[in-house]
Amino acid sequence: MILKENVSEYQQKLIKKIMLTLCWILALFVNGVEVREISLPGCSHAEPQMRYRAISDEEFVLQCALPDRDATHIYNNSLQKKHTVKWFWSQKDEDPLKAIKESSNHVLQGDALWFKPVRASASGVYICTMREKIPCLKIVLEVQTKNVAKCSDYDTNMLYLLADSGNSITCPGTKCYSHTKKPDVKWYKDGHRIIRRKSRQSLKLKHNEIYLNPTYKEDAGIYVCDYTLYDNTTKWTMRTAVTVDVIAKNTIHPPNFLYPNGVVILEAELGKPLELECRVQFGFERVSPMRVTWQRNNKENKNEKLNQETSVYPKGLKGHTLLHVAKLKEVTERDLRSNFTCFAENLVGNATAVIQLKRKQRVFLLYVLCSAISTLFAFLLCTTFIYQHWIEIVLMYRSYLVHNETTGDGKEFDAFVSYAKLDSSESDSTLISEEKFALELLPDMLENKYGYKLCILERDILPGGAYTDEVVTAIKQSRRAIIILSPAYVSGPSIFELQAAVNCALEDKKIKLVLIKFQAFQEPETLPPVVKKALRILPVITWNSSISAAANKNFWKYMHYHMPVKTTKMLGNCSLKGFFQRLFSLVYR
Repeated sequence: MILKENVSEYQQKLIKKIMLTLCWILALFVNGVEVREISLPGCSHAEPQMRYRAISDEEFVLQCALPDRDATHIYNNSLQKKHTVKWFWSQKDEDPLKAIKESSNHVLQGDALWFKPVRASASGVYICTMREKIPCLKIVLEVQTKNVAKCSDYDTNMLYLLADSGNSITCPGTKCYSHTKKPDVKWYKDGHRIIRRKSRQSLKLKHNEIYLNPTYKEDAGIYVCDYTLYDNTTKWTMRTAVTVDVIAKNTIHPPNFLYPNGVVILEAELGKPLELECRVQFGFERVSPMRVTWQRNNKENKNEKLNQETSVYPKGLKGHTLLHVAKLKEVTERDLRSNFTCFAENLVGNATAVIQLKRKQRVFLLYVLCSAISTLFAFLLCTTFIYQHWIEIVLMYRSYLVHNETTGDGKEFDAFVSYAKLDSSESDSTLISEEKFALELLPDMLENKYGYKLCILERDILPGGAYTDEVVTAIKQSRRAIIILSPAYVSGPSIFELQAAVNCALEDKKIKLVLIKFQAFQEPETLPPVVKKALRILPVITWNSSISAAANKNFWKYMHYHMPVKTTKMLGNCSLKGFFQRLFSLVYR
């Protein structure tokens, strides 16, 4: 029995020893991961290039840059460099290095390491490397308290400067080490060296202080001041930072409502969600208990389920505007009977504005929607009608409402007709058909039906003169030149008449050409350039030879459209009443 008890006690001790051993191994493994030594070749025995002193519990910055007496900046916030700079720290030179990661106290920004704030425990050796630029830079940082640094009347590191007035910024570090002589202080704003410029006469550097008179909004920022001090033979750079904010005088006015102003009645639809907006303008207050809230019937009910959100527009020296929104999931009868009050308050006082809800009439909205749809439909219908019957409308307008344009122009004919002349040696039926079209069909429609006077060379010009002179004279005496195009026309001598018509039209703006494509043709290479250009840019009316002349209604309609505006007795009653009668006949046709 005694033997069994001894064995069980031995087993328990053995298990405890095994557990302790495992825990010890695990602890060594974890500690080894956290504190493993980082090796930087060439840095272990390097001398420090820079030494800085800082005051504890203040903001501080280190830059990964080689010493430069005439440096124009002390840090660069370039985001590209953030990924190339690495920082390491050890409490003593011989201690293993630890990589510095970004935390609530350390901020890695560009090529700088910010301490927000710097603690006394941050003293030690800092090493930074920058890819392809700085293989190793060693910096010594010594953080001291105000007592150790013998600081007296230490100025605050947060300054509020009144805009449009004279102010000064003092370097806090100059109040420390009173037993040492202070050389000139170097000032930096947002990382850049401050020097006096002609463009800014109101900024002066005097007695290691910055004088601003007047002070502008742009003067706000982080100011860093450096000066050199010697401790025995060791050279130190004393660095302190000042955060400057430019403020205005506190307002003397209570909040101002931009919307709603007074009492506003807002239409709402039952069962639909609704947002109540309240825009309030606050004057500048450095510390303000400003408050904006929605209340129902001037009562702030804690059980009220009003979902409220606040948005603040950018704050400036003139104050800022606040947007406060109350969201109703769905409008109820109770909401229609309630007054929604927006209450705004600042240090000076308070103000209120009211929104009352009114039931929205759906009939009015439906009426507006139907009216809009009807108007759009009527517009599309009219557009389609005008597009389809544009030629007829123009012809009717010209017939009834436009004066005769042929009166007093000194021309004898309405149109000169040019076509391929039938040669006695040719018997092609196509040419006969083309000649019949020019000598019979055109006069029958244009002269007998529409009352125009055509000039056909063989019919209206007495023979005996030179052919070219007769053609040019006839064209000049006509208002239009009708050219009947065919393969025989473009490749025969009649092409001269087209060339003459083009030249006459260029000289006399009243002469216009009407091209009829009687038959498909291919342009010869020998055509004059002016004829080629005319065939390319002038309007062409195509004759459909496969159907009868009476069935070619569109052709005659376009011919009439291109002819001169001419009112005759044959066109009927020239009155506004006749115009609308024919217009309505198009609609019900």
